Amino acid sequence: MPSPSPISDLPSPISDLRSPISDLPSPASPLPVRVYSPEPAIQHPAILIRDLIADINAGRELAWRLFSRDLKAQYRATYLGYVWAFLPPLVGALTFIFLQSQGITNIQDTGVPYAAFAMMGTLLWQTFVEAIQSPLTALNSAKPMLAKINFPREAILMAGMYMVGFNLVIRLVLVIGVMIVWKVVPGATLVLFPIMMLGLLICGFAIGMMLIPIGGLYGDIARGIPIIAQFWMLLTPVVYPARTSGLAGWLAVWNPISPIIVTSRASLTNQPLDQLIPALIVIAVAFFFATLGLIAFRLIIPHLIARMGG
Repeated sequence: MPSPSPISDLPSPISDLRSPISDLPSPASPLPVRVYSPEPAIQHPAILIRDLIADINAGRELAWRLFSRDLKAQYRATYLGYVWAFLPPLVGALTFIFLQSQGITNIQDTGVPYAAFAMMGTLLWQTFVEAIQSPLTALNSAKPMLAKINFPREAILMAGMYMVGFNLVIRLVLVIGVMIVWKVVPGATLVLFPIMMLGLLICGFAIGMMLIPIGGLYGDIARGIPIIAQFWMLLTPVVYPARTSGLAGWLAVWNPISPIIVTSRASLTNQPLDQLIPALIVIAVAFFFATLGLIAFRLIIPHLIARMGG
């Protein structure tokens, strides 16, 4: 029979409690501290921009979750599913293609088959219109959450643009199909297409941000965007080539979105990039106004939430 272990060999609860401090789990990192001041944030622009960038970075995960939720909700109860992403511009293009085929319209000098020319233009235009609608749509859908939960408000804007980008990717699949069917061969100018598409999204987003102060309170703005967009499309070389003379030429010069639409399509079809410089200028100006729109959004969103809550 083995002899019992001496008391000194038994584990001592007191000795266990005497473990060095370095072995103890380190305390959790402190939560970020947010200081609210009665002073207007516009008086400290450096701090305002710093906090804006920090909230954009902090809201990326939430934006992705909101995008995933909205994407599932948008196509869950539909039979055609993602086809709805390009069905409206496709139907619009088919209307002009029919008019052209029947001789009702006589649009020439497109550089590529007119069917491909019109479809590309309407798909690009639909992306631009969705980018305009995105900030207001995201704000209106998030009203209940804005009034009850404190989170980076820029996340709802990013989620809306994620949706626009997703629809753009689906439309690009149709664009590739159009180029294959009508044998449109791209060239070296194709490398400019992503830049032009990013500029198209920035332009639409900048316009949408300028509409938020009024559109966040009155639904008439959101309802009026599609109506104005239809008329605006007829003033833009979407389904016809840009003119250089007459009223159409004047509109092509002073319509800010015309250079981007023309250059985007030209980069796909290997056509001359006559409006590349104006397009880059428009993109730079739009980026400036989009940044101002984000700053203004940060300043006015507390007042919008108060009005919406009231």
